[in-house]
Amino acid sequence: MSQNYFEETPVPKAYFHFTMPVVFSMVLSLVYNMVDTYFIAQTGNTNLVAGVSLCAPVFTFMIALGDILGLGGSSVISRLFGKQLDGDGKRLSVFCFYGSFLGGIVVAAVLLLLRQPLLLLLGADTETLSYASQYYSCLALGAPFIIFSYAPNNLLRTEGFSSASMAGTVLGSVINMVLDPIFIFSLGMGAAGAAVATVLGNLCADLFFVWFLLTRSRKLSVNPVGFHISRSELCQILAIGLPASVTNFMQSIGIALTNRFLLAYGNDKVAAMGIVMKISMIAVLILVGFAFGIQSLIGYSYGAENFARLQRVLTFSYRFECGTAVLLAAALSLLARPLMGIFVTDQDMIQTGISMLRMQQAGMVFVAIVLVTTCTFQSVGKPWCAFLLSVSRQGVIFAVVISAASWVAGYAGILASQAISDLLTAGLAILLYRRCLLRELRGAPAA
Repeated sequence: MSQNYFEETPVPKAYFHFTMPVVFSMVLSLVYNMVDTYFIAQTGNTNLVAGVSLCAPVFTFMIALGDILGLGGSSVISRLFGKQLDGDGKRLSVFCFYGSFLGGIVVAAVLLLLRQPLLLLLGADTETLSYASQYYSCLALGAPFIIFSYAPNNLLRTEGFSSASMAGTVLGSVINMVLDPIFIFSLGMGAAGAAVATVLGNLCADLFFVWFLLTRSRKLSVNPVGFHISRSELCQILAIGLPASVTNFMQSIGIALTNRFLLAYGNDKVAAMGIVMKISMIAVLILVGFAFGIQSLIGYSYGAENFARLQRVLTFSYRFECGTAVLLAAALSLLARPLMGIFVTDQDMIQTGISMLRMQQAGMVFVAIVLVTTCTFQSVGKPWCAFLLSVSRQGVIFAVVISAASWVAGYAGILASQAISDLLTAGLAILLYRRCLLRELRGAPAA
């Protein structure tokens, strides 16, 4: 990558150069999620849709586990490659690949052993338990393939194979979308069919990644011969991977909490919220792509102590991100009825979903502030500030807000809780930014 983009290119042009590939990847992920939700909703069985929605935290939990060695390993290995320590990078890649798969086996065993209590904890009742159990069981059996896929997906980028990383993701998503109607409807597998399609999609992506590693990669390896890893190296990987996975863990908690509080108002509310959350991802994933796509630009400017350019980058990023959030929120709110109508035909559920979706969008501009600030802290080496924001929006702050809001305003309070949590977390982000970074930037000499 030419340093021109880091130092000389006008900020708007550099911003879009770095962010657009990431946004494109987010859009691909979005298409898969929407199609998957569409086929599940087409069963017309509210309890089946609710049962699958209740298991959403399980899948998010697997993504978070995959990120530990995927993101943590890619960070350490990329730095080793930069120091020309290719042998050490290759050795650690072996650990990340096998560690992810073996960890997936352990997770599968634990999930199956604790299936009944975990399903009840997630909110399954007599009407949704059988559907949730079918989906959960198949997903648990596929945990090794799902968790493993995040290792090569991230590590291939350390060798410059970003196109191959994207190709594997696209392959898995397309196969999943093709298999969904076959397993759900043609084979009559229902909820279990949706999970089987997801697992097979990830398995095909895994096979592609392994094939690519064996035939094209020169710096990464799946050969365990002579492998070893020191305690220091393991700690380096976990020190980065564990905090990076927190956001996904918190998303699982947020979804589970919302479902638990909505259960008192009927399974149709849980089913509607499951669809609404997928629609809301249209805005969230695009914002994530624009926020985190500029990590390298922020990190480079900070490392070079080019604080004048860094402030211009951050100013443009905050303005563009917030403006985009407003436009996306307005569009989704205005199109709430037709968007819900894509997935369900029941008018009561559509009406329920409209109010839910609009309340979710109410805090989207605050989500933009949180995302850019979190990305900035990660990029400039302030992990504790990023960690505080990661555990707040759908974690600690959200748990307090939804408990209080449901007690004060009942159902309406539950719907408003995410927007309130977004507002409070944005306030925390601004406070941390001022205390931990702004003074440093203003106190430094201009570049």
